[in-house]
Amino acid sequence: MGQVVNHRYRIIRQLGQGGFGRTYLAEDGDQSHQTCVLKEFAPQVQQKQDLQKAKELFEREASVLKKLQHPQIPRFHASLQVKIGSKDFFLLAQDYIDGDNYSQLLEKRQSQGKAFSEEEIITLLQNILPVLSYIHSQDVVHRDISPDNLILRSSDQMPVLIDFGGVKQLPASQGFWFTKLAVNHTLLGKKGYAPEEQLRHGKVFFSSDFYSLAVTTLVLLTGKEPQKLYDSYQGIWYWGKEINISITLENVLKKMLAYKPSDRYQTAEQILKDLPSPTITQAPTTNVTKIKTMIVAPGRKRAQTVISKIHSKTQLVTQSIPLPIWIRPFAVSLGGTALVVLVGVGTWAAVNAVITGVTSIKVPSISLPQIPQLPNPLSKPASDKQREDNTQIISRRQQLEIPEVFFTRFVDSLFYTKNPELRGRSLTSKSEDAALRNEWSSIASDLLNKLEQANLSTAARQKLGSYSQKDYENWRQQARAGQLGNYTISQLNKDTYQKFDQLFPGQQRGKLNQQTFGQIWYAIAADKVSKVKSGT
Repeated sequence: MGQVVNHRYRIIRQLGQGGFGRTYLAEDGDQSHQTCVLKEFAPQVQQKQDLQKAKELFEREASVLKKLQHPQIPRFHASLQVKIGSKDFFLLAQDYIDGDNYSQLLEKRQSQGKAFSEEEIITLLQNILPVLSYIHSQDVVHRDISPDNLILRSSDQMPVLIDFGGVKQLPASQGFWFTKLAVNHTLLGKKGYAPEEQLRHGKVFFSSDFYSLAVTTLVLLTGKEPQKLYDSYQGIWYWGKEINISITLENVLKKMLAYKPSDRYQTAEQILKDLPSPTITQAPTTNVTKIKTMIVAPGRKRAQTVISKIHSKTQLVTQSIPLPIWIRPFAVSLGGTALVVLVGVGTWAAVNAVITGVTSIKVPSISLPQIPQLPNPLSKPASDKQREDNTQIISRRQQLEIPEVFFTRFVDSLFYTKNPELRGRSLTSKSEDAALRNEWSSIASDLLNKLEQANLSTAARQKLGSYSQKDYENWRQQARAGQLGNYTISQLNKDTYQKFDQLFPGQQRGKLNQQTFGQIWYAIAADKVSKVKSGT
């Protein structure tokens, strides 16, 4: 890491690795150190013809991204060929999209015993189908739509379609395209998500994308992989069994999933016309759920104070409003538990600051009080220095891959703990709040320092905010089953606290907040378990 490519892109860290190479988060020296993604071409093939085909796919992605200009598609920056040592490397630079992909979002939901609601799925379709309409108008088929290749962008909560490595530019006179890749002649497309004509015969149509999108929605609705939702012997989907949705949405998805491409919708506009409307009371993302307060696994007691199932008709405002990044803290007291409304980058949205517990305590239902409107702070913007400080905080958090909601919730918690008299109001852009804004930023910077000192793995950092008692119970069971060798759960507690206490001295053992300090405790423990399993 830290290597500079083409005298321009400084590698920050690796984001992932696939069959065609690795992807990196990089800093563009020619664009005011803006972060971007570098995709490396290094296919794991050996035959000359396979290498050539893989290279064609890479070059196709570059040419297609150059052509596509849509706010929900990563913007193309550059295509590079560089020599490192004696080896040539092909790299593609494009926008970095800050957010979680839908596979990660589903995993978080499942850890809470949930999946996506029908209203959320309808909203997702309404927001992503115009993107497919656009790429199809350019005679482009994506061919690899799945939860992994859709990212919910943090800044505006809009889905972004990524990974155009498998795209096909359809010639006007040809309705399909055929190719074989790699030694075992695998066809492009993900099993379970790609339709039969694509996986078995290599044919692809615009409606092939609709099929994959429909499968994606079923996975998000049920939390189950396609193989659990489809009888491949009889060729039927388990409607009314594994898949329980309204008849209107079911009919739309059935047509998108038709076996014959000609029986499916032929345009995205046709699907949008037939889609039911999401209910008014259901926001695109679940901003408010059960509110609980509890203690992390190392503690011997669980909190007895449990608060509210939110009234079904209550909703939080989620429309985009261009407010400064620092306008974060805002709380409404609910029986001693603060519901924090956070303000994001260039937007303000009601973010889920509720504490999703892992206890089995039945939650009583109460109504949520009316949330006051935030004051408009645009009359006097924050100073240039404050903007610079906030930009650095955002960049550092992104580089560490720390989830935004977890991080902001943690900083707000620390801020309110230090300034309890401020609960119930937001920070304004007025000069009298300048010291408080600086204090919030200072707390955020200090927390990032602690997280860097923790030296957590990327996987552990990415899961911050999603750990629960279930993780701890899994480790306990693994220790009892001898899967950790001679390592015991008592030793795990001891080792984890030893490192945690060095980072956060003074925190009372057994009484760590589940959603803030407790998450870091879990992350340290998770890394320790991983090292024990690997023998390092």
